[in-house]
Amino acid sequence: QVQLVESGGGLVQAGGSLRLSCAASTSIFRFNTMGWYRQGPGKQRELAASITSSGTNYGDSVKGRFTISRDSAKNTMYLQMASLKPEDTAVYYCNVDGYYYSGPFLTHFDSWGQGTQVTVSS
Repeated sequence: QVQLVESGGGLVQAGGSLRLSCAASTSIFRFNTMGWYRQGPGKQRELAASITSSGTNYGDSVKGRFTISRDSAKNTMYLQMASLKPEDTAVYYCNVDGYYYSGPFLTHFDSWGQGTQVTVSS
């Protein structure tokens, strides 16, 4: 199975920026969807941003402020967050649905990271 490890969360003042990283434990051959989700206090998990073969997609509340990207050579996905607001406070999770080679076998996986806390102070 492919493990995902997030990093880059922390405490930031409103208006500040953070960059989250999500590193995969093995080389991803092909992906269906790569995305960042978040769950704020007392809220349901929601999509922040995602990448598919069709392009990128952003939640309405982060459009124009967050940018999702990936570095396939490093098997790493990023979420650049700017103009942060207190309502962006949440645990951020990365998710990848794709395929990797386990020995000679092309294997499907759908993995989640452990989550990283982002806290935006007013």
